[in-house]
Amino acid sequence: MAEDIQQLILNTLASQGKIQDTRTLVLPGQSDAAATQDAQIAILGALNSLLSREMVTIDFHETLSHVLTQEGAQIALESSHEARVWKVLPMKGEGTPLTVQELQEAVGKESASVGQGRAFKAKWIGKEGGGFVKLVSSIEDKTQLELREVDSTGTLQAGEKALADLRKRKLIAQKKGQWFTVHKGSNFGTSIARPETDLTADMIASGSWKTSTFKKYNFEAEGIPPNGGAFHPLLKVREEIRDIFLEMGFVQFFEMPTSSFVESGFWCFDALFVPQQHPAREVQDTFYLSDPSASLPPPKKYYDRVAKVHESGGYGSLGYRAPWSDAESRKLLLRTHTTASSAAMLWKLAAKCRGEDFDEETQSVIAGEVTVAKKEDGFRPAKLFSIDRVFRNETMDATHLAEFHQVEGVVADRNLTLADLIGFMRVFFKKMGIENIRFKPAYNPYTEPSLEIFAFHPQLKKWVEVGNSGMFRPEMLEPMGFPKDVHVHGWGIGLERPTMIRYGISNIRTLVGHKVSIEGVENSPAVRF
Repeated sequence: MAEDIQQLILNTLASQGKIQDTRTLVLPGQSDAAATQDAQIAILGALNSLLSREMVTIDFHETLSHVLTQEGAQIALESSHEARVWKVLPMKGEGTPLTVQELQEAVGKESASVGQGRAFKAKWIGKEGGGFVKLVSSIEDKTQLELREVDSTGTLQAGEKALADLRKRKLIAQKKGQWFTVHKGSNFGTSIARPETDLTADMIASGSWKTSTFKKYNFEAEGIPPNGGAFHPLLKVREEIRDIFLEMGFVQFFEMPTSSFVESGFWCFDALFVPQQHPAREVQDTFYLSDPSASLPPPKKYYDRVAKVHESGGYGSLGYRAPWSDAESRKLLLRTHTTASSAAMLWKLAAKCRGEDFDEETQSVIAGEVTVAKKEDGFRPAKLFSIDRVFRNETMDATHLAEFHQVEGVVADRNLTLADLIGFMRVFFKKMGIENIRFKPAYNPYTEPSLEIFAFHPQLKKWVEVGNSGMFRPEMLEPMGFPKDVHVHGWGIGLERPTMIRYGISNIRTLVGHKVSIEGVENSPAVRF
């Protein structure tokens, strides 16, 4: 069929010079002109093929017409709602008026509702007693006549106002169409033989390539886009959270180095004033290394101060009054939180307060500070953050994994309060798009006061813990060398649970691990908090 239409177009161009209006063509196998839109779509397909070979050029023309809706077609076939109402009513003074209920039973609720008002407006019917009667003996069903005219011509002689009224009543719908004016192209001919797309060995052997017509290469055409990689939702959310930190003033400092997954018990627990008898140190909660079993000796002076405050107290504290175990402190483990890195960084940042010289690593961190007025003790406010993996000996379920990501933040300044921490966390989570949060008092060995942070998960329909926070204890800060009026906010939030809330994921095991949906990663939208 397409080739027949192409041949018809070429023959008509050869005889007439151009085709002014493709709606006048009579397609093969038809007796009428191709005025319908379906016919023009078929003609467009044939024209596009000829256009790609530069055999024709085309001028496009757009038309607007109207077609009947399902309700409009029914009215054109039968009668309008108002006419149906008029037909069933008795003439005034010649019968019993029909009530609303009787009218609905006679013509249906829709016709009674729509037709009653329009018949009243046309003064075809009126009220008598408690019902309706005819006021005229004959009517002209204008709506039906107009719809029949639209059905046959696509428009109305009465003009746009009448068409707009029918569109408003949803009896007709506007329909766009197109037709074409066709001219001869630079490669015009009456043969529709397709050009060759490949030069074959047989064509070279026979010499037919010399007389063959080849299709031109389109060097401007774009190739098929290659399938590339896709960012995992966790990576997207991690970058968004990093941007939030920078927006909140952390841009002045470097992100804390957290490349060491293996830490000693000293930095992971002791330096944070976690007692050596604490349940978190049991193998049920922590992954310990069997080989090597101990290493990473801490600084001697600082180690002695921490051991003393644990065992016998100091800095206004009674300590834990329990024997200190050097072996427990030197055990190696997979870090249970990135607060171990925070403790090491705070110890280095306190070097000025201790009157000690900076080592090279400390100097590289301090280099990011803004210039502020120095206090006599050398303290400078600090903002530090990190986002990295931590490990817990957890039983895996819908909201727990043995390996997850922790977002850690630390703010050190003079005279900070709990209100400052709560305000900071509200702003932080609001920037993440999570405004429905709650704070719950909690116990942490290294913070006092301490707060757990909960967010409402709409898919699980329950509150889930998304973070922990608090103000670091003097027993942790003062052995490092910080002055008494320096307070430090610390908080840690999981990366996975906010991601679950953002993406509507109800089971964390489908976000991380072997059950991750590849399609989910490829199709996950970019998230902007």
